[in-house]
Amino acid sequence: MSAKELGAALLVPLIWGIQFVTTKVGVDSFPPLFFVALRFAGVAVLFLPFARGASRREILACAVISVFFGGLCFGLTFAGIHLGTAGIAAVMAQLMAPFTVLFAWPLLGEKPTGQVFFGLMIAFLGVALAMADPGAGVPVAAALLVLGGAAAQGLGNVLAKRLGPIPPMRLMAWLSIFTVPETLLASSLLETGQWQAVRQADLAAWGSLAYATLLGAGVGFALWFWLLGRLPMSRVAPFALLQTVVAMALGVVAMGDQVTLSLVLGALLCLSGVLLTQITLRRKGRAEA
Repeated sequence: MSAKELGAALLVPLIWGIQFVTTKVGVDSFPPLFFVALRFAGVAVLFLPFARGASRREILACAVISVFFGGLCFGLTFAGIHLGTAGIAAVMAQLMAPFTVLFAWPLLGEKPTGQVFFGLMIAFLGVALAMADPGAGVPVAAALLVLGGAAAQGLGNVLAKRLGPIPPMRLMAWLSIFTVPETLLASSLLETGQWQAVRQADLAAWGSLAYATLLGAGVGFALWFWLLGRLPMSRVAPFALLQTVVAMALGVVAMGDQVTLSLVLGALLCLSGVLLTQITLRRKGRAEA
């Protein structure tokens, strides 16, 4: 890994870790589902040039994937961040990887090994430990929402593989295009005060939206796809776990989040389980190859 690649691999989790905290500012200013719609509208504009040339099959596949990877994933996660804290959301969001493994079993026929199951158990046990201490101040509803968002993203990952292949930038473009009307409809049915929030939003709220659109999605995903195009997934994926450390630390410093021993131990246990799962799967893939 060159110095440029290492710099990009460290920058991406830094950007995404900060995004958990800035998103907290945004969803506390805008209704969460409406904030998701605004975010994906901006992302759709950024990635619009990559939408050209898509086949009918790719567009239909993106429409299906957007329900899970777009509306449900971000809608549930952002609602959970609104009710809870950025740090615990960053921990629970890592369960996306175990959920991907679980959904790949019935949908792709990829049966997990015993070691993978062990890693999954450790990851879920870590989340349970992180939530065990009431001193962490995380409502159960917030945790369940983020958990649902991680499950939706895991299912979206599996559907992207089953319905693909679709070039990543094209997938981002069409996924964003379809997610906007989905989340606007959900917001109109479940939320109120959208336009009042727009009129009253301060600079911090608009800065949160700009960060999520330009840096979180634009720069973050561009660098991530650039790394995946140059390096094996096994070299790149572990760096994504660093976003949890960044989000938890910044949540304490900037947002005054409570830190308890069970929260820290649970986070470490969850990340260890996720990492063990991914390492085992990569070894299995190399052996089969």
